[in-house]
Amino acid sequence: MPSSPFSSAQAARASVAVRLRDLRLDAGLTMQGLADRCGWNKAKTSRIEAVNTAPSDADIRLWCAACNAEDQTADLIASSRSADSMYVEWRRMQRTGLRRLQQAGVPLYERTRLFRIYCSRVMPGLLQTEGYAHALLSLIADFRHLPDDVSEAAAARVDRSHIVRDGLHRVVMLIEEDVLTHRIGDESVMAGQLGHLLSAMSYPAVSLGVIPRAATRVMWGPETFTMFDDRRVHVELLAAKVTVTAPTEVEIYRRAFARLSDMAVYGPRARSLISRAIDSLG
Repeated sequence: MPSSPFSSAQAARASVAVRLRDLRLDAGLTMQGLADRCGWNKAKTSRIEAVNTAPSDADIRLWCAACNAEDQTADLIASSRSADSMYVEWRRMQRTGLRRLQQAGVPLYERTRLFRIYCSRVMPGLLQTEGYAHALLSLIADFRHLPDDVSEAAAARVDRSHIVRDGLHRVVMLIEEDVLTHRIGDESVMAGQLGHLLSAMSYPAVSLGVIPRAATRVMWGPETFTMFDDRRVHVELLAAKVTVTAPTEVEIYRRAFARLSDMAVYGPRARSLISRAIDSLG
């Protein structure tokens, strides 16, 4: 796995910083000279070039103007915004509640043809029942002190899940066996959710593998992640969502998914584990 889940974002931010530094050098300006033209302290210039401070849109405009490189402004601002979006704190994305976040992902989900999803603690969002989604999102809203739009968010999550049945997408999912027994909601919620897993396994577009607790590990359990085709990976951390787009890092997650797949059981053996989890509820 990557040495840091932030590496793609760091690399993108560093690229912007290098381009800004090169503009300054090409303009024959010292750090102090650029600071004087921009009207800020030399230390700010140093922090931006050292990738210790992310430049704002206004900073980039002033920087480019100071270097007589206004034609670079739009591209640098776009690159900076892209880097910023690679690591986004949940509190920033969820500050207006959870429903919007569910709906915001619809275009990406619609255009993706192959999903590869690994979950170590909770059910994959695309297979969650409304009851399970409501229970889980309630926990998230409470933990993060979010506005209460849980019912609407749960409904939006389930509505987004139509892609597992429309025949236009392929969804390959892996879950650890612990996901089957972690109680999210009461027994009736869990029974409904586990029953839904059994039903979803019959969908032509869905492949569901369960990694048994007793499996000999050839890959440790990494963070929950979703691959969108071979172009993008969303990694879910406790504090933030990390978006990985660098091809070399996307490939790392593809290889990890392949190893995790080798440990999973499918078909009747997976159904047996799910049925055993249902039996344990009673």
